[in-house]
Amino acid sequence: MRIISGVQSSGKLHLGNYFGAIKQFIELQHQGEAFYFIANLHALTTVREGARLRDLTHAVALDFLALGLDPEKATLFRQSDVPEVTELFWILSALTPLGLLERAHSFKDKTARGITADLGLFSYPVLMAADILIYGADVVPVGRDQVQHLEMTRDIATKFNLAFVPGWDAKDPAGLKNGLPGILKLPRAMVQDASAAVPGIDGQKMSKSYGNAIDLFDADAPTKKRIMSIKSDSTALEAPKDRDATPIHALLKLFASPADMNEIDRSFDEGGRGWGHYKQQLAELFFATFSEARKRRIELAADGAFVERVLANGAHRARAAAAPIMMQVREATGIVAATR
Repeated sequence: MRIISGVQSSGKLHLGNYFGAIKQFIELQHQGEAFYFIANLHALTTVREGARLRDLTHAVALDFLALGLDPEKATLFRQSDVPEVTELFWILSALTPLGLLERAHSFKDKTARGITADLGLFSYPVLMAADILIYGADVVPVGRDQVQHLEMTRDIATKFNLAFVPGWDAKDPAGLKNGLPGILKLPRAMVQDASAAVPGIDGQKMSKSYGNAIDLFDADAPTKKRIMSIKSDSTALEAPKDRDATPIHALLKLFASPADMNEIDRSFDEGGRGWGHYKQQLAELFFATFSEARKRRIELAADGAFVERVLANGAHRARAAAAPIMMQVREATGIVAATR
């Protein structure tokens, strides 16, 4: 099973990144052939300073390694280090209907929040499709907000195979019946339902773009201050608490054991504890969960050359995986002469 996914280097990694995706990445590196990329090309839609993008890309690599990614088991690399991705992106762009991109929820949501509606943001799903299809991925671990993009990837791959693989049958994409598999494999999404939508401190989806995130590796004091600022209502201390009134209950559920969560639920129903109590409990659970990773990151940061070696080795492996698929694409489209 080949696994592929990535995280943008447009800001610091936060709880939404971890529970929505990276936690799965770490677990899946033991279950298949895993390729994880730092999406610095995608990040160009919001980061327009070269030095900052380099720093953020390096920081995300540090975060991955500190959180438990093993470069001997998983391939970690920069998206931009695989030029075949952007080549495939253009070829897929020539086949992708405008209407498909206009239906993307992410584009509508981001532009509604003031992010510039440029071509890079609009064509994001096509570049994401190239990221996935170039490596022949079987499985893509994603947050729920990315499921639509994965379905668009399947649609784009289907259009390519129908156009350039004579006899390919969309009802038999692997060619199990007629012996005619597509050049581009149709991947499937893997979503953690319990933690796919992580709320930010304001109750909306946690996102770098929205300024409502709890960063994984910020200093202790700012992190605790951030947690203590989570949105809450004016419910009296002695009164029962509405679990949906604030993000606090949903965030506690990500960390607490089943037994502890039962106690939290009971106290919400009975009342007698204020929001400050639950925020303090969340802070304690956060630091207990990530203390080892936070310590490990400090150690890794002292050896910047190690991180660059990991990324260079990862790029070499990623290009080796991409090369045969890209050659088939070039031959099928007529960009190069067919192999005789």
